[in-house]
Amino acid sequence: MTALAQALGEGVAALQFSQLPPVAVSTAKTGFIDCSAVIVAGCEEAPVEILRNTLGAEGGVGEATLYFSSRRTTAPAAAWINGTAGHVLDYDDFARGHPSVVIVPALLAEGEVLDSNGMDLITAYVAGYEVFIDLLTRDIDSYQVKGWHPTPLIGALAAAAACARLRNLDAKGVTSALGLAAAQASGLTASYGTMAKSVQVGKAAHTGLLSARLAAQGMTAGIDVLDHAQGFLAALSPSGRVDLSRPVAIGHDWHILQRGLSIKRYPTCYCVHRLVDGALELAARHPIRVADIAAIEVSLSKTHVTILKHHRPRTGMEAKFSAEFAVAAAFLSGNLGMREVNDTYVTRPEVQALMQRVSIVENENYDPESLGFSIFDQVKITLNDGSTLEGPQVRHALGHAKKPLSGDDLRRKFMDCLANARVDSDGLFADFLRLETLTSCRSLVRRSAISEAA
Repeated sequence: MTALAQALGEGVAALQFSQLPPVAVSTAKTGFIDCSAVIVAGCEEAPVEILRNTLGAEGGVGEATLYFSSRRTTAPAAAWINGTAGHVLDYDDFARGHPSVVIVPALLAEGEVLDSNGMDLITAYVAGYEVFIDLLTRDIDSYQVKGWHPTPLIGALAAAAACARLRNLDAKGVTSALGLAAAQASGLTASYGTMAKSVQVGKAAHTGLLSARLAAQGMTAGIDVLDHAQGFLAALSPSGRVDLSRPVAIGHDWHILQRGLSIKRYPTCYCVHRLVDGALELAARHPIRVADIAAIEVSLSKTHVTILKHHRPRTGMEAKFSAEFAVAAAFLSGNLGMREVNDTYVTRPEVQALMQRVSIVENENYDPESLGFSIFDQVKITLNDGSTLEGPQVRHALGHAKKPLSGDDLRRKFMDCLANARVDSDGLFADFLRLETLTSCRSLVRRSAISEAA
């Protein structure tokens, strides 16, 4: 039987733009749009600044652009920094993990070096996405219950596949890039709620780009690195239930058509989005004074309770992984945005007090279509007079691939993220909408960047 890395390598190397279904092209463009927006929105956050200073990426000289500004650095460093910026707010898209934030920063950086065209960028994105979902769906269990952060672990290989496709590597070269990425991939759930989480995601983009470059120079790795008894997937697996028999379907049965992208409405862990939607709908149905709330009960899967580990957060980063905070903010502010997910808001007395009234009921009523998710999440309220109110049973958050944002909503998020940036937001958005027609990745960057001296 063909080794898994080899089969993936053959599929990626053979993929052509002409094969892509129109929906796959549209989804890839959405990935570029959303990820680019959150990169810009997150570019001034502390982890990004620290990483940029540490890597020495301060000047305006280099082969790749940082977050559509006049700053430049090496392509591997740009992928790492932009990837970190894209994840630091936890506002990036979702599909069993966060594919775009590891693929897009790597492609924009390497695409600028190679001066790739838009069709090549889209094809490479789809190649990376297909590898991402293929590998993530081979294990029956959730990596996160064992302490692994799936996005940087699998994302390093997805970024490697994307960059290898962008470089037109042959099947042997793509296979080597995947093996080299597997040798370097890392990421822990213990990093959730800390600066390290976004840094390890950004590092996956760096790892993928570097692995493709090494493979292009002739560096190799074992072709059985993924499916060996002591290989990558076995080492990660919580209980060893890995499906190695399923054939690779790149170019045939499209994961990108089946799963699409879920665009986040809230800058938090995706595990709380259904709760927030439910809380906001409950509040809209029944005008509720916070002072009248005696208790709030939320229903979550056991897996998500493990992930949402910060029950009494004191910082904005911790709050992103707190069901108690998410629901409290929804009732107090009628929203869960960047104005709420910060240290000042989190430590407000009324926020801390309401969080203490939130309890979690965990369940194992898992949705067979969504690893780790319950069939639905729900919010229930008990009022001071003893009466109770039940929110809707929410299966898909607004923005989910099966409940997508409108084009206007996507544009609104993009413009909100770029509101304070020195970037031609209208021009950049238009360029991404017609990405398949662009002849130069460099023109994309030049079209979007505005001199900081202007």
